Amino acid sequence: MIEPAIEEIKLRRRSRVLEVAFDDGMRYALPFEYLRVHSPSAEVQGHGGGEGVLVVDKEGVGIRAVEPVGQYAVRLVFDDGHDSGLYTWKYLHELAVQHERKWAEYLARCARAGHVRRHVPT
Repeated sequence: MIEPAIEEIKLRRRSRVLEVAFDDGMRYALPFEYLRVHSPSAEVQGHGGGEGVLVVDKEGVGIRAVEPVGQYAVRLVFDDGHDSGLYTWKYLHELAVQHERKWAEYLARCARAGHVRRHVPT
């Protein structure tokens, strides 16, 4: 299966979402926190298999910049200093399509670890 390519990316700082439009006509709004805790970086994903590192306390994280990397990815520069993950079109599509499941899994991991997410006013 050929993964859809990105047609447009919009950084929505006020609502803290990255709007991503694919060439298959689908458009998604991906929250900054969701993108940060699912960073494709080795720092977050780990160097082997498994669930990777549980990243917490990113409820209010922002994105300072979206930097293109060739014709296949972007680097997201978060305001907490994290900028080492390359979000390929394929990975952004996976995050978009599996958002509900991946977010539920993340919340379950937080609960198992005893982490209580804080409310961040919008």
